[in-house]
Amino acid sequence: MKKVITSCSVVIVLLASCSPATEKKGDKVVSTEIKKDTVPPSGPVNDNISKPDISGDLSALVPIDVLNSKSTDGYEKYGIEFSGNCYSCDLASLSITKDKMIWTNVCDDKDTFKIDDFSFSTEGNKTILKTSERTYVITQIDKAPVYELVIEGKKLELNNKRISRYFTTKKAVSLFKEHDCGDFEG
Repeated sequence: MKKVITSCSVVIVLLASCSPATEKKGDKVVSTEIKKDTVPPSGPVNDNISKPDISGDLSALVPIDVLNSKSTDGYEKYGIEFSGNCYSCDLASLSITKDKMIWTNVCDDKDTFKIDDFSFSTEGNKTILKTSERTYVITQIDKAPVYELVIEGKKLELNNKRISRYFTTKKAVSLFKEHDCGDFEG
């Protein structure tokens, strides 16, 4: 009888060690270890943060002026400035890409002034360009498209290139009210 009880006890112990409940405990340990390995590390995960691009509209800005301040239509309110384009021919157009700002005389495309060292950011309808001496804030103020330029800091003085307060894109300039230069060379 002792042999039977001992044999049965050994069989029960062996069966108990092979029971599904024991396997589940083993699975829990394994799955807990897997979860520990898949927990992401703390801190920044993505080091590849892309710098925003400057709007393509700013690559060719043409100076304009307020012609009819009472008008609510942007194409009627703003237009080509007669004096700077026809008479004195001293206005500057502006081209901005992510690595250059180029001021160009409207009557002489070889008369330029370039700025290479600047940073930029965009905030809604504003583009902010910063150099060591000044900050340029270009804000789209009308869907026409009309941009207002505000320069903060040291005054920017350019030879034969007067800076306008308002600009539009080169593509849209033909849609604005235009003065005829008549006999002038501009």
